[in-house]
Amino acid sequence: MFTDRFLANRRGVALLAEERALLESAISEVRTLEPRTTLVRAGEVVGISTLLVDGMMSRYIDDQRGLRQLVAVHVAGEFVDLHAYPMHRLDHSIGTLTAATVAIVPHDALQEILAGREEFARKLWFATLLDAALHRAWLFRLGRLDAVGRVAHFLSETNARLRAVGLSDGRRFALGLTQTDIAEVCGLTTVHTNRAIRQLREAGLCILKSALVEIMDSEGLARRGDFDPDYLYLDTPR
Repeated sequence: MFTDRFLANRRGVALLAEERALLESAISEVRTLEPRTTLVRAGEVVGISTLLVDGMMSRYIDDQRGLRQLVAVHVAGEFVDLHAYPMHRLDHSIGTLTAATVAIVPHDALQEILAGREEFARKLWFATLLDAALHRAWLFRLGRLDAVGRVAHFLSETNARLRAVGLSDGRRFALGLTQTDIAEVCGLTTVHTNRAIRQLREAGLCILKSALVEIMDSEGLARRGDFDPDYLYLDTPR
């Protein structure tokens, strides 16, 4: 099922079988997208929301020179733009980072399946509030951590999110991002990002090589990144 990973292992918001079937019924199509494909551009009026089935996607903002800042990274099982349902127009662009499979949910269909189902609506609302919690954590990371801490925090967070949907064993996971992508997540230059990754390796905390992250000391990595997973509302072990 395309929705199996949605809200998986999140505290108090597990979907009932009936709710999952309703969400599946609202999917109008499933698309396979190439890496670096822009799905929605900032300012566009949209009538759909996108559930990421497989791969990684981002929300990003381009500055006046065309330079990109990633403001969110999404992993499988997450709605990339559920907030577009009430907002209709996005202030940022949405694109794939890796090859991705997405399920398209028209807003008309969302409105139909949510009508009279307050508990189901609360669970979808939770998903958008979780996005807000992630944004606050990213603001903390950019505002308070040094370069090495920012990378450590991002890798710890990504490990936790992927572990919740069965895509990390807690020690090893695929990360199809370039160092430029990681730099744009962490507000760094690629030179600083490369140096931070090297320092994490030399400290015996983690290795990033050929799109594979291997964590040697998860607790040490979390400490270096001042990472506390409570904001992810996970039921899975830390």
